[in-house]
Amino acid sequence: MVDKRHDVDRCDCNVIHEEIVNQVKAKMPLEENLYDLAELFKVFGDSTRIKILWALDEAEMCVCDIAVLLNMTQSAISHQLRVLKQARLVKYRKDGKIVFYSLEDDHIKQIFDQGLIHINE
Repeated sequence: MVDKRHDVDRCDCNVIHEEIVNQVKAKMPLEENLYDLAELFKVFGDSTRIKILWALDEAEMCVCDIAVLLNMTQSAISHQLRVLKQARLVKYRKDGKIVFYSLEDDHIKQIFDQGLIHINE
């Protein structure tokens, strides 16, 4: 018995549609930008970081608050916040001895919203 599902998934033609290829190539972002984009999406690939970003979308919080919220150690939260800072997804401000974290900008919220729309379709 032949499994016909695989026939749908691949193209058996050998014709290159040069106009389409060239059109897409002209709009393709620089390789460096695509690499940076892939690195950004890797940061979103960790559920702890997603939870932290979600929390910071709701309110500015310190490490202690986030640790209690997520039932994790302050050390573990600090490590994840360092990754998020390096990716320019969170920022911080000091108020005396307390450091408060928040989302870097509205783009992070938009990424979340689009992701949720996609998975809920």
